[in-house]
Amino acid sequence: QGQLAESGGGSVQAGGSLKLSCVVSEYITRTCRMSWHRQAPGKGRELVSSITTDGATTYIDSVKGRFTISQDNVDRTLYLQMNNLKTDDTAVYYCAADRPIDDCGGSLLMSWGQGTQVTVSS
Repeated sequence: QGQLAESGGGSVQAGGSLKLSCVVSEYITRTCRMSWHRQAPGKGRELVSSITTDGATTYIDSVKGRFTISQDNVDRTLYLQMNNLKTDDTAVYYCAADRPIDDCGGSLLMSWGQGTQVTVSS
């Protein structure tokens, strides 16, 4: 069983919405940053959005105003609310966790989920 488990992907028409979830295993005891990445067919993996433990967020320009990243520390779940989806958003979406070896200012290990497919049709 993986340490990060994504769900919520699916097929929607352009303009629709999806909400991705990523449950963080209890074996991951500490993170510095959580993030969503995606990989479209024939393209490299790109960072879509991230959130630090104190709530600071980042987004790539193409999703600003449409996607919202959030986390629930009680439920150990990371979310990505995706609105007004476009065909260019079609990709496999991956959840990732930056885990500190000692502290967040030092070396980090990165854990990945297995990915969830998002398909947006016109």
